[in-house]
Amino acid sequence: MDWTASTWWWLGTAALVAAELATGTFYLLMLAVGTAAAALAAHAGLGQTGQLITGALVGIAAIAVWHQRRGRPVTDTAANPDVNLDIGSRVRVEAWTADGTARVHYRGAAWDARFAGQGAPEPGEHVIRAVLGNQLMLDRPGA
Repeated sequence: MDWTASTWWWLGTAALVAAELATGTFYLLMLAVGTAAAALAAHAGLGQTGQLITGALVGIAAIAVWHQRRGRPVTDTAANPDVNLDIGSRVRVEAWTADGTARVHYRGAAWDARFAGQGAPEPGEHVIRAVLGNQLMLDRPGA
C-alpha cells in the first residue's frame, strides 16, 4: 500500500490532536492546524517543499495569534472573582487604625483588612476587592 503525502500529514494532524487531548497543551492544536494546512497543500498538488513551508507558516501564525491573544493583561487571581468567590462580598468595618488596617468578622472568623480605596477610610460597610494571603483588601461599595 502506497500512502500519499497528504495521508501522512493527516496522520500527523491526528497525532497532534490526540497529544493535545492527552496533555491539554493548546499549542499542539495550533501545530495541528499547520499540519492540516500542509495536508491541504498536498491535496492541491504542491511539492514537498511547498507543503513544509505552508505547514510551517500556518502553524507558526496560529501559535503567534494564540500567544498574542493569551498575552493580554489577565486580572491577578487575588482580585479575580472567577477564581476567588469572596470578591464582591460585603463586610462591616467598625473602626480603622491610623495605618489603614482593621479587624473585621467575615464568614465566622476574624480577618485582617486593609483599605484599598481612594481617600481616608471610614467605618461602615465595605466590599472585598481582593484577598492577599489572609488579608482582605476593602473598598467602599459602588467604587
